Amino acid sequence: MPAEGIETVSDDLRALQQHPLFHAFDAVDFARVIRQARRVRLGHHQVLYRQDMPASHFYFVVSGCLRLYRLDASGIDRTLDSLAPGDCFAEVMIYADPARYACYAEALKQSEVLMIPVKAYRALLAENPDYAQHALRHYASRAVSRFHDLEIMTVQNARDRLIRYLVDLLPGGAREGGEVELPLPKCLVASRLAMQPETFSRILAELKASGLVRVNKSRLFIPNPTRLMTLSQ
Repeated sequence: MPAEGIETVSDDLRALQQHPLFHAFDAVDFARVIRQARRVRLGHHQVLYRQDMPASHFYFVVSGCLRLYRLDASGIDRTLDSLAPGDCFAEVMIYADPARYACYAEALKQSEVLMIPVKAYRALLAENPDYAQHALRHYASRAVSRFHDLEIMTVQNARDRLIRYLVDLLPGGAREGGEVELPLPKCLVASRLAMQPETFSRILAELKASGLVRVNKSRLFIPNPTRLMTLSQ
């Protein structure tokens, strides 16, 4: 995969500076890490790393869209998450021992990521406890988010899982309606929610017929989230 060094402070580097893992860094320390980072350009469906592969980097999404997935015992891939510009991923490798990627990372279209060396970042955490505290707060926030995701996945009813997933996509949550865009193709959203694509399409068609959602390809308009949520209670 093509990669190149980073020498100037571009808009995407400024975005990285605002990420919770970096916003406490002073300019000198940020530059110290970035000098060792690389840009990686990925083609459509190109795999960035593979499940169980030794890990020496974590990543920041500059552009495009990626997904994380695992292969189950039967060899079927199960979508775990989607990644958009501004997201860091595989950052658990900073503390992991042994450091091995827990899943696959695949570009869903032409994408660009920053590849950040774990050793370089870890060295700065060791030198500056304040940086480490900010990193731990980031991990705590991610853990809370993951518990919420797990809560959705433990719902037995496929319709309820889809409803909660859609409401979570709304910027204002269940408080107000609005338009959302599915972060993944519909078949991969179905995989993310542990249902067959046919089940996903059927439930979405039922919600559309009931006037609870309006569908335009990958964009959905939810006029009344509260009414939609009553179906899952």
